[in-house]
Amino acid sequence: MYPNVQFNTAAGGSGAGQSGVEANTINIGGSDPFLTNAQMAANPGILNIPVAISAQQVNYNLAAIPATDHLNFTGVVLAGIYNGSISYWDDPAIKALQSPSVAGLLPHNLIVPLHRSDSSGDTNLFTTYLSDTSPSWSKSYGSGNTVAWASVPTAQAENGNSGMLQGCSQTPNSIAYIGVSYLAQANTDGLGNAALQNLAGNFVQLTTANVNSAVNAQYASTPPDERLSMIYGPGATSYPIVNYEYALVRQTQASAALAQQIQAILWYATLPQYGQSSYFLQPLGFIALPPSIAQLTWAQINSIHS
Repeated sequence: MYPNVQFNTAAGGSGAGQSGVEANTINIGGSDPFLTNAQMAANPGILNIPVAISAQQVNYNLAAIPATDHLNFTGVVLAGIYNGSISYWDDPAIKALQSPSVAGLLPHNLIVPLHRSDSSGDTNLFTTYLSDTSPSWSKSYGSGNTVAWASVPTAQAENGNSGMLQGCSQTPNSIAYIGVSYLAQANTDGLGNAALQNLAGNFVQLTTANVNSAVNAQYASTPPDERLSMIYGPGATSYPIVNYEYALVRQTQASAALAQQIQAILWYATLPQYGQSSYFLQPLGFIALPPSIAQLTWAQINSIHS
């Protein structure tokens, strides 16, 4: 399409992607969440363009739980861990969610909750799930790329998904929220992968089938600007922390050439024979956009101009 397009990438959380596009210091910003109404009002003309579907895992480092088993969590119990009201792994609130055989294995060890130190879309997704399920969390802490975390004595702050993975892998009795792109490494490191309670009341693990269930139950509600939260959505087998991965782009560019180059990158990322192919998506645990959502995405890409 435009074979001479070259671009540089830089690592950083969703907060960096959002602030860079808002400040007009980068051309394309990657973000797990879409811009809020307040951000859109303050920065008119920014497009929120889905390029894939992602999800988030909740991992734990607990040697007492065999790899053949897994822990169950509700948003309310996770909120209790992160606000400090649940301190030990054998707390009755945690044990009550497990099968009897697993509940009996939980040790009387202090929980080490890990959270992101950077401005993070994964923090936004995780705290949205907590806010959607726990009224007390919503009232006291809310959701966002950054939140005022409770002063839990054992808590640790980590930078980036890689920091969360490393921190969880190296810290016994820890728990962490980590993007699905690190699922394979989390499994290799022997971390537990929790089943989370969804809106239907069922505990579901992070699998491609369960992510697809969440998407299929909701994507038809996607508006033309494609800002849609799929967290804690309907469906018996829907995984509750699922999201569009967004490319944030200014609709009006400084030149026609720059607008064409940005379009070329986004076309490549969203066409089924290129960026939407399993060759690129499967290693990250991402899922391709449904055809009707791809059409909305292409309409947004087509609207970029000088």
